Amino acid sequence: MFKEALQGVVEGTEGGIAGLLMDFEGIPLESFTRPGASFDIEVVGAEVSVLVKAIQRASEMLEAGQTSEVAFRSDKMTTLIRVINQSYFVAVAMEPEGNLGKGRFLLRVLAPKLAQELAT
Repeated sequence: MFKEALQGVVEGTEGGIAGLLMDFEGIPLESFTRPGASFDIEVVGAEVSVLVKAIQRASEMLEAGQTSEVAFRSDKMTTLIRVINQSYFVAVAMEPEGNLGKGRFLLRVLAPKLAQELAT
């Protein structure tokens, strides 16, 4: 179920390269990468998990509420992260000119389904 869901997000997002379901300790549950990707999405996810945890702590310190989404753009990719619950997040990496809005929408729709599946 997880791999197919990630594949749907990647293939449904113009410019999508890879998708990942990971816990905040940097342990991947599942991933999907289009052939020919120039990076390992699991390595990206492990590094990003540290960043998201830091953002969550800052949000708590500022009393801004829970972090639900993080996005960052570099020269070679844009990465969107959607927090599922206190333990897991889902991410999609895309080309810099990829469809950010579609990626955000697909992750927002997918996150509750993943949360339900992870709870069972």
